[in-house]
Amino acid sequence: MARKDALLRLTSRLVARRDALRKALSGDLDAFRKFSEAGGVGDNIDAAVDSANDEISSRLVEIESRELGQIEHALQRIAAGVYGRCEFCGGKISEPRLNALPYTNSCIDCQRENERLGQHGRSLDTDTHRWAKVFSKPADDEGDAQINLSDFEMDFSDSAR
Repeated sequence: MARKDALLRLTSRLVARRDALRKALSGDLDAFRKFSEAGGVGDNIDAAVDSANDEISSRLVEIESRELGQIEHALQRIAAGVYGRCEFCGGKISEPRLNALPYTNSCIDCQRENERLGQHGRSLDTDTHRWAKVFSKPADDEGDAQINLSDFEMDFSDSAR
């Protein structure tokens, strides 16, 4: 019974946070629309300040959107009956971790390993492989490695990010 009560409390927290994020995102997007319709008036300094404010606002929207997605995913896991299990190892996620971060999908050990590897839900094998070439170069007598950057192919296209 205690597990069911705890699950109900966490569900209500997730739903409340989801609703708050939806409201905040709706307000942020409305503010963007109103600002863009108003047009720009002012000098270069005003334009620079507006640009900086837009960048900060877009980053906040991005973070809030990501959190909203994680909350939706957690609510789906609750409905499926797999909430509280790590998606990577299948082990239990500790209760203190779920209380602190109710939309988490990984146990602390798997999360640490993902962060250590630089993985945030995507594979970075190609980047890791490319950087391994840089670090595997032998050092010369003075202790500095001689690295020729032209030996490394760089992909700056959007698909590589």
